[in-house]
Amino acid sequence: MARFRSHPQTVTESYQYVIGLLTGLQLLGHALSGMVFGKLLGSHVFQFPEAARMALEWRFRTGSKGVESLELHRSIAPKPEAEFMPGPRSHASPSPSVSAGIVIAMLVMVVAPAAVTLHTVQFPFKLVSMNPNPSPHGYTWSLSLFIIPILVIAVWFLPSEGLEIPQRAFWRTIGILAPVGFLLDFVFARWFFCFPNRGATLGIPAPALGHPVPIEEYIFYLSGFVMILLLYVWLSEYWLAAYSVPDYVGETRTMRRLLRFHPTSLLVGLVLVALSILFKKWISPVPDGWPGYFIVLVLGGLVPSISFFPTTCRFINWRALSLTLFLVLLISLLWEATLALPYGWWNYQHRQMMGLFIGAWDDLPIEAVFVWLAVAYGTIIVFEVVKLWQASGLPAKAAFVGSRELPAHR
Repeated sequence: MARFRSHPQTVTESYQYVIGLLTGLQLLGHALSGMVFGKLLGSHVFQFPEAARMALEWRFRTGSKGVESLELHRSIAPKPEAEFMPGPRSHASPSPSVSAGIVIAMLVMVVAPAAVTLHTVQFPFKLVSMNPNPSPHGYTWSLSLFIIPILVIAVWFLPSEGLEIPQRAFWRTIGILAPVGFLLDFVFARWFFCFPNRGATLGIPAPALGHPVPIEEYIFYLSGFVMILLLYVWLSEYWLAAYSVPDYVGETRTMRRLLRFHPTSLLVGLVLVALSILFKKWISPVPDGWPGYFIVLVLGGLVPSISFFPTTCRFINWRALSLTLFLVLLISLLWEATLALPYGWWNYQHRQMMGLFIGAWDDLPIEAVFVWLAVAYGTIIVFEVVKLWQASGLPAKAAFVGSRELPAHR
C-alpha cells in the first residue's frame, strides 16, 4: 500500500512528482527483485539523481509479507536564520540638538510646499452668507476640538494603560501658562482681535481692557493648554515612551541649576522681530502700526527657550513634540482657516499684524499659524523644567538659580 504525504500545488511541483513516480517505479522493481532473492528486509531509503536534485526521495518498509509501505517524501531545506532576522541598527538615536533640527526640517518640508501652493491663488474669493448668523453657537461648539481629545486621553487612554502622569508638574505648568493666555486676551484683545459674529457664541461677556470678549475666549486658552500638554504627556509616557528619559531624579543630582541662558534662542528671537518690523514697514500692504501680535508670540514662545533650553533639550521627547506640533497645527487650520474667519467667529486687526496674509484662507494672518507652534514649543519646555524642579526636591530658588557642588566622582 502506498501513502503519498504531499500534494502538488503548481506546475513545477507536478513535474517533480512525475519524476518521483518514475523513480518510484524503478525502486519498486528493485524491491521485488530483492525479495525474490531474500536479500532485502527492513527500512530502506532510495534517492535517484533527478529526484535528489528536487529534494525527493522514496522510502519503503518490507517485511515477511512483502512491501508493507511505500512513501514519497519531499524535504524543504531550511533557510538561513539570517534571512529572517535583520541585524541590529548600526546607528544610534540622534543627539538632542540633532533631534531639534529634525523637527524643524519636518515642519519646513510641509510648510514650504504649502506656502508655494497657497501663493498660486492670485484672486481669492470671499464666502458670502445670506443669513446674518450662518453658524449659531459655532464658536461654542468648536471648543470640542480641544475638549473631546482631553476627555479621550484622560478618561480612556491613560487609565487603560495604567499610566500615571506627573500631576504636580502637569497642573503647575497649567497654572503658569493658562494665566498667560488669559492675560493675552485681557490686555491685548482690543488691539489684536475682533469678534464680528456674536451669534456664534453664548453671548456671555468676559472682562477685558477696552471692551469685553466672549467667555469662550478664556475657555479656549485653558482647554488649549490642557490639550497640548496632555497630548504630549500621553505620547511621551506611552506611545513614544522609548524615547523619554526614565530617571529624572538621578539626572537632577548632577545639575547645578535649571536656569541656563541660551544665546541661540535670543538671536533667533531678535532676528524674527527685526524681520517682522522690516516686512511690516517696507513690504506689507498695511504698513501702519507695528507687528505687535507677532512680537508677543515670539516673546511667549522663546522666553522659555532662552532661559531653559540647554537644561531641557535632552529631556524633551522630540518625537512626541513633533507629533504634538503636527496634530495641533492640523486642528488649528481646520479651526481658523475653514471655520472661524469665514464665519466671523473671530478675526484679527490688520494694523497690529505683520502684514503677511494668506488670501486662499480668507486673509488669515501668518501669526495665526505661528501661534500654535510657539504655544506648543513653549508649553513643553515649561513642563519639562517643572518636572525637573519637582524631581530635584529643592525649593524653587535653589533649583532654578542656586549653585551646588557636583558629586566628587563627577
